[in-house]
Amino acid sequence: MARVPYLRREDADESLKPLYDRLETERKVPTANIFLALAHAPTQLDAFLTYANSLRAADLSPRLRELAILTVGHATRSAYEVGHHQSHGLKAGLTEEQLATVPDFESSDLFDETEKAVMRLARESTLQVDVSEETWRAAAEHLTDRQLVELSLSVAWYNSGVRIMGLLDIDLEDNYPSPFPNS
Repeated sequence: MARVPYLRREDADESLKPLYDRLETERKVPTANIFLALAHAPTQLDAFLTYANSLRAADLSPRLRELAILTVGHATRSAYEVGHHQSHGLKAGLTEEQLATVPDFESSDLFDETEKAVMRLARESTLQVDVSEETWRAAAEHLTDRQLVELSLSVAWYNSGVRIMGLLDIDLEDNYPSPFPNS
């Protein structure tokens, strides 16, 4: 159970209606629980949406971005993050088999060297904060400086997201299967 109530459109102050309009235009309907919780801080939620949208408009491929996000989700065991981003991964061209293999990407032949380098960087940054020169150079062999910065911003952003979800104990919606059914 979330630590703050989900603030639904019908329960919100009239002044928040434009924010709910934005959510419904830019995101899935029904509105995801993370956004309903963040609606208690409308200025920050509005900025949160703007920043998240900027990451999606990046030069970094959606496929690599989603692999990084899913790696962050698995490294932190964030059912919410993984649950939501599996569908994004499929839209970005990942297969169901690849989605299932993200936690064990190092030993998988389903990912190429670029993908593994991105996932390695995402995992190392998530678990250790600092990344080794070796890990950085492996990713840099495949990405431009712009893509490396965008990857860094995405990894850091989704790390902040999983921590927000954990702090607020955001519930995974019923229409998303839990990627960690035994936890």
